[in-house]
Amino acid sequence: MSKAFTKEDDLELDLDREDELDQPPVPRGKTYITLHGANRMRNELKELRYKTRPEITKIVSWAAGNGDRSENGDYTYNKKRLRDIDRRIRFLSKRLESAEIIDPTQITADHVLIGATVTIRDEEDLERTYSIVGIDEVDLAKHRISWASPLGAALLKTREGDLITFNSPRGAQEIEIVKIEYKEIP
Repeated sequence: MSKAFTKEDDLELDLDREDELDQPPVPRGKTYITLHGANRMRNELKELRYKTRPEITKIVSWAAGNGDRSENGDYTYNKKRLRDIDRRIRFLSKRLESAEIIDPTQITADHVLIGATVTIRDEEDLERTYSIVGIDEVDLAKHRISWASPLGAALLKTREGDLITFNSPRGAQEIEIVKIEYKEIP
């Protein structure tokens, strides 16, 4: 279909999607994020807006003053960096704007919610502990899994002592919920 026959709103949606192709998907509605994750995003946004972007802008201005921009590597490279920084700033701003921030230390539930730290026991009698976090906070090295991941989704609303079947890459596995805690997720 020719772009000449698309509605202006459709064009804006296309541009938004293009800007965020390398970013995690934004779920419809609210974005859930723990307090720690929100603070990390705010710090990154502040660093980009008030330190990194002004530094790169100065370099672009300096490089632009050096003459022919078509063969100016400093200008071309830093102009691309500036676009990448602006894209990240837009992404972080949108994400924080739609975020529902969850402070695990304020939750007193007896079942698994976003922000819970859950200890499970698998079929091989191995215990593992995972923190259920937002999609932007996933860090498998620190045992942080997304609430939207297969394991995270399977754990939601379970209670200590529950046995659930989890579809892992190795097939269906039965796991037991050993312990549920709500504490700060570092």
